[in-house]
Formats: sequence, structure tokens, C-alpha cells
Amino acid sequence: MIKNIILDFGDIFINLDKPAVFTELSKFGYSGMTTELDTLAKTYEKGLISSSTFISELNNHFPKASPVELKKAWNSILLDFPENRLEFIEALASEDKYRLFLLSNTNEIHIDHVIETMGTERFNRFKFCFERFYLSHEINLRKPDCNIYEYVLLENKLIPEETFFIDDTKENTDAATLLGIKSWNLQVGKEDIIDLKTRL
Repeated sequence: MIKNIILDFGDIFINLDKPAVFTELSKFGYSGMTTELDTLAKTYEKGLISSSTFISELNNHFPKASPVELKKAWNSILLDFPENRLEFIEALASEDKYRLFLLSNTNEIHIDHVIETMGTERFNRFKFCFERFYLSHEINLRKPDCNIYEYVLLENKLIPEETFFIDDTKENTDAATLLGIKSWNLQVGKEDIIDLKTRL
């Protein structure tokens, strides 16, 4: 029996345009992902460097861009948060049938932008649906590393077999499945989190 539900944020609740960042950066010379850029992004997602350091390092890669332009490009991935999804998670939380957790690979710049565009009140409506709200940059861990799942399980005394995890990235759900967590790799554009109960 499922007692606990762990949910991703991007493309589960808030819509994303993942190629947009690269499209925007191409205006300043981006031509493909490098090992250095990938490491920089993952280090920032883990909260191991500050936002100012991240933008400064990004500026070293793209000197033609201003810090403001780079921040705008970085945030271009973030789209809208449909009201029906917010209402869905509020309704699920109000049932008090499952322990709900958010687990997201994100960063300070993105979360600040989300709060600004959603508004603090609407963002808090979302956040307060969850028992715990885990953001990678705040806990210095990121998916699909197994230690992030183990961290959430141990901290909340969750049994893997009683836990259901939803994420749009197969690599992340595969990692959770290896620990015995039941998982749903949601297919963006074909499936929607509002249909969660059909999967439980």
C-alpha cells in the first residue's frame, strides 16, 4: 500500500522549455554542452557555489553576454504553473491520505524567479501542500544520485515499498526504483500529474 508520495517540480507542476536556455545562450556563442558547463550547472544545483559565483563563471564562458542577460537566459526554461495542477495537489493534501514530499533538482536563481512570477501567496499555497519541500541546492544533493533518495527516506522514516515517486526524467525514476521505490516516469505532453490517482 502506498503511504508516501514524492513529487518532482519541473514539468510535473511547472511547465518547462528545456531547450530555451541553450537557444538563448547560442546568441552569445553557445554551440554545445561541454564537460565544464555541465559540471558548473550540477555544482550550482547542489548549492556548492553561490548564485553570483555561478553567473560569474557562466560569464567567463560567454563574455559577450552581460550578467543580466545570462540570468534572463538561465530563467528562460521556466514557463507557467497551471492552476489545475495547483488545485489538484491542494485537494490531494487536504485528503490527508498520503504523506507528500517535493524533491526537485533546482537552484536559487530559478526558485527566486518562480516565486516572483507566481507571487509569494500562490507559491506558498503550493509549498504548504508538502510535509517537506526538498530543493537540491538547499540539501547539497541532486537526482539521480542514490544518496538523495536515501536522505529523504531516512529523514522521514519512509519504507521504499510504501513510497511512490514521480519524475519526468527516466534516469531519476530508474535510480529510485533501484532502491525499491515505486516510480512513475511521467511522459510530458502525454500524461499529467492530475491523473496521479490512476497510477497508484
